[in-house]
Amino acid sequence: MATTHLSWTLHRPSHSHPSDRRPQRIPRRQRSPITRAVSRPLTPTDLSMTRTLCAHIDSGRLDDALQVFDKMSQPDTFAWNVIIRGLTNAGLYDEAIEFYHQMECLGVRADNFTYPLVIKCCAESGAMLEGLRVHSKAIKTRLISDVYACNALIAMYGKLGSVGCAEKVFDEMPVRDLVSWNSMISVFVSVGDGRRSLLWFREMWAERGETDRLGIVGALAGCSLVNCGKLGKEIHCHVIRFGFESDVMVQTSLINMYGKCRNVGFAERLFNGMFGRSVAAWNAMIGGYVLNEKTVEAFHCWRKMQEVDNLDPVVVTMVNLVPACSQLKDLLLGKSIHGAAIRKGFLPHMILETALVDMYGKCGKWELAESIFGQMVDRSVTTWNAMLAAYVQNGCHWKALNMFRDLFYQSLRPDAFTISIILPSYAEVASLREGRQVQSYIIKSDIGFNTCISNAIVYMYATCGDIKTARRIFDAMKLKDVVSWNTIIMGYAIHGCGRIAVDLFVAMQEEGIKPNASTFFSLLSSCSISGMIEEGWRYFNSMKQEYGIDPGIEHYSCMVDLLGRTGNLYLVKNFIWKMPLVPTAKIWGSLLRASRNNGNIEFAELAAEQIFSLGHDNTGCYVLLSNMYAELGRWDDVERIRCQMQNEGLTKAFKQSRVELSSRTCSFVNGDTSYIETPMIYDALDIIYAQIGESIYNPSASKFIPIDVLKKRASLPSTHSVRLALCLGLISSSVGTPIHIRKNARICESCHHVLKKTSLVTKREIIIGDSKIFHHFKDGKCCCGDYW
Repeated sequence: MATTHLSWTLHRPSHSHPSDRRPQRIPRRQRSPITRAVSRPLTPTDLSMTRTLCAHIDSGRLDDALQVFDKMSQPDTFAWNVIIRGLTNAGLYDEAIEFYHQMECLGVRADNFTYPLVIKCCAESGAMLEGLRVHSKAIKTRLISDVYACNALIAMYGKLGSVGCAEKVFDEMPVRDLVSWNSMISVFVSVGDGRRSLLWFREMWAERGETDRLGIVGALAGCSLVNCGKLGKEIHCHVIRFGFESDVMVQTSLINMYGKCRNVGFAERLFNGMFGRSVAAWNAMIGGYVLNEKTVEAFHCWRKMQEVDNLDPVVVTMVNLVPACSQLKDLLLGKSIHGAAIRKGFLPHMILETALVDMYGKCGKWELAESIFGQMVDRSVTTWNAMLAAYVQNGCHWKALNMFRDLFYQSLRPDAFTISIILPSYAEVASLREGRQVQSYIIKSDIGFNTCISNAIVYMYATCGDIKTARRIFDAMKLKDVVSWNTIIMGYAIHGCGRIAVDLFVAMQEEGIKPNASTFFSLLSSCSISGMIEEGWRYFNSMKQEYGIDPGIEHYSCMVDLLGRTGNLYLVKNFIWKMPLVPTAKIWGSLLRASRNNGNIEFAELAAEQIFSLGHDNTGCYVLLSNMYAELGRWDDVERIRCQMQNEGLTKAFKQSRVELSSRTCSFVNGDTSYIETPMIYDALDIIYAQIGESIYNPSASKFIPIDVLKKRASLPSTHSVRLALCLGLISSSVGTPIHIRKNARICESCHHVLKKTSLVTKREIIIGDSKIFHHFKDGKCCCGDYW
């Protein structure tokens, strides 16, 4: 009995690009219902058509195969398997699954060749539910004991991220072959668990005493994931012992492993000794160079790939080269790679686009990163992380926070990297309340507190002014790396607790953690902020002598700050001139601050002149110099500075202070009257002035200030934004609780004096984070020692 005619013919598109040569997907609506076939022996005609069907499938002519299949009166299981195999090989996984369902509807029984094909299609199309159904069907038909079907199930569950199901299938297999073990190793590699993949490789070796090229490739990938070069060398010995050293796939995996394990020299030796190097081998070598920050060698390798071996770059080549542009901060080169990817038709491609977003973000062009992100069709969590990082790295913290909130409306979920990226933004905007909410989300979700996240939380609390909570979380960490210690040391540094920071440095060494350049920057910052001159010199000298670390410009900047505390500005100037590095605007800015603190206008003018010559964004320099001229009564110079700022298009920073309450964050400007609590705020301010015995206006400027300027300024110090924020915090919080305020500029001397007295009369700790450090006012004293 003949079946109803089926319109399964696929029309090959006329495009010449290789990616366009796949058959088009078969629209569901074009398929006619199939009547149930009557079982009967195959006719000679059917046998002939089956042979023709196989020939078409083997030669890749799927359109012709479907036409032959359409004419078969009653295709058997073998014919169905052949056509399903052809659809699978063509990448038409959904169509292959539908053919399997139609095969079942006809009553044609699937066999041990059908299920591996259909299971593979479920894995490739991400159809987890469909895969579970096929698994159940295989159990019912008692084909689950077939080793090929079980291997396909392991591969499917691994690809879909269900490691537990893959392990269960493996454990219940009556017979296992090398493919079974290799599949389990690949499962753990695919989910990024290199440690367990290596354990499975070791168990396979103990049980079978053998392996093959795929097992070695999987084990080398596991070594790459856990950065275990020593074990990688042991596996390399097995490669030589069993004669796999000439296998191109194994050689490429070895090059990849050595590159990722930071042993690029071994990778080069292997690569140079290869015969018939493939594109994958060149990509592995380029990726190894980039990972080890050998960007020049990476681009040289790219050129040789095209000129020596006459090989064209592929998408993976571009994905490897884009981070090299990030390392060089070479925007023009990055745009060139981007243009080449467009010309070669590599875009859209999610991984490459994600790399471009990351590159533009690191090159300071978050607008270009945002443009690529907005045009992407598919986005992974990694893509979102790259865009978030682009915002954070370029100071667009509010954009980052808004985007993080948008992520919760997507089908994706934040991962550990998302949290570690976004937490510093909460620190930068001083949103301690929302930062705590993110910490609560981490606890409730299954993300877990790994070292990376814990470091970000410590940083967030320290930078938001809650150093006690930061220390509590640090002490509770099970595994601390050098970043953990650097973060907590810097936390105590910006809070003026230099002695505690030094004690932590000693404890870090006792724990066997080797300090790096960032450690010494945190340590020297602690000594500088706390005025620990002798300790600062000792640690600075020990960098090269004891640890082999060359001081960078940031370390010299800390030393200039530290020397400025001695009041000997000639010593500071001589130190700057004798530096082996070219002084930056930050170095001269340190001398400028030291000159301001010591009231030396000559050295302030010298430092300002150097800053102006560097063409740096010098708004703060103009303002500080203008204030010093005003304090000396040099009003002609004040006017000159003001005119220079106007000519350069510079404006004085808009100063604000933010106080965080239990349910909201309030921002104030000088003389602010925008809040409903304004009458209570000013009443509280009057009460504080009365209790501390201060007049409403106590200017620190010179008596030579012109009378009109004096009148203009008369009301300003008493209503500075930080004082208004303090009063709202006092009337809106419980007695005895600390007040946390953030200010986007340096706190003035007048407010600093008032806040010290206020902490004494209110018996409250007042924590003010300005543009430089956190001031902890308690019992009439400040942690900065009145030098900041």
